[in-house]
Amino acid sequence: MIKVYKVKIGEKVYEVEVESVSEVSGKIETPTKTVSNTNTSVAGAGTKVEAPMQGLVVSVDVTAGQKVKAGDTLIVIEAMKMENPIVAPIDGVIESVMVKKGDTIDGGTLILTIA
Repeated sequence: MIKVYKVKIGEKVYEVEVESVSEVSGKIETPTKTVSNTNTSVAGAGTKVEAPMQGLVVSVDVTAGQKVKAGDTLIVIEAMKMENPIVAPIDGVIESVMVKKGDTIDGGTLILTIA
């Protein structure tokens, strides 16, 4: 069954069609956001997590030695007045954190490594 909704954003009105679906079994999973196209994994060097954009580090939620799971928030970067969480691409242990709260960083800056 398809339902049609009208959504007003600013002065524009958009028509949105939403199809209702039923869950077959289990839970519905949503894909996690990729941290960066430039994540690299080198044997013995851990997975390098780089900033996907320029911005201000508003929080660092992990420390060296901490265990993390894929999808956990590592760092939050503010860019263009929006807070952007940087999430763990893999399960592992934080090897090192190269930034601190208040740092201004460029896109591509190495922010931490995960073993």
